[in-house]
Amino acid sequence: MNHKTILLVEDNPQDEILTLRALRKANLANRIDVARDGQQALDYLFKAGEFVGREGPDLPTVVLLDIGLPRLSGLEVLERLRGDARTKLLPIVILTSSDEERDRLKSYQIGVNSFVRKPVDFAEFAETVARLGVYWLVTNEPPLVR
Repeated sequence: MNHKTILLVEDNPQDEILTLRALRKANLANRIDVARDGQQALDYLFKAGEFVGREGPDLPTVVLLDIGLPRLSGLEVLERLRGDARTKLLPIVILTSSDEERDRLKSYQIGVNSFVRKPVDFAEFAETVARLGVYWLVTNEPPLVR
């Protein structure tokens, strides 16, 4: 049984649907959980708020994190995750429409593992998401202890 999970943090319903479709099309049968704002993402990861008692692994295998989120931005989420010993090594990929150099620079300064700009073209978007999924769930070898 595959216990690798993806946490998608995305507030745009259309991008959420496209991302989920692309991951399924790549034959990734992994569990994909969705948080729709920054605070919900933190609650999910730390099993707080509405996620107290959440079933499943303590942490996902990878977090796909948008920057422009309500309540807490993706950069604020990233900062909090990197500042906590429990999530310091959690693989986090910024998946965003932003093409701002300052967003990319800040993401890497805080400790993102990868910064990926969402292509506008659906076929390119689907291919990019599929490659991300395969890399982080199949190819990448994370440390055994987080």
